[in-house]
Amino acid sequence: MIIGIDHVQLAMPHGGETHARRFWVDLMGLAEVAKPAHLAVNGGCWFEGSGVSIHCGVEEAFLPARRAHPALLLDDLDTLVLQLERAGVPFKPGKPLEGYVRGDIADPFGNRIELMQRV
Repeated sequence: MIIGIDHVQLAMPHGGETHARRFWVDLMGLAEVAKPAHLAVNGGCWFEGSGVSIHCGVEEAFLPARRAHPALLLDDLDTLVLQLERAGVPFKPGKPLEGYVRGDIADPFGNRIELMQRV
């Protein structure tokens, strides 16, 4: 039986590691963790924090995921949205969903990221 999700993998174009680090570390507050050496040769980078693991992997024929997405649960959506918008990352409020305030942003590569806070 499924007991959890170990990580979410998001695609990025070749050479996007610097942009991924700025986004996931500087804006989203995760820490970069070293990839195992046998995987690091493929490029990409991994990030973790507060029980969340995001793996950014290089995809040669990269196309951003606009519908498929991770939904990140936050404890202070308003503060993060302010920080993101100051950095030029627009937030689009989502349609109502009982028990949540939510909306979408895009990572530096155009992948959809949903942000949610329980109310």
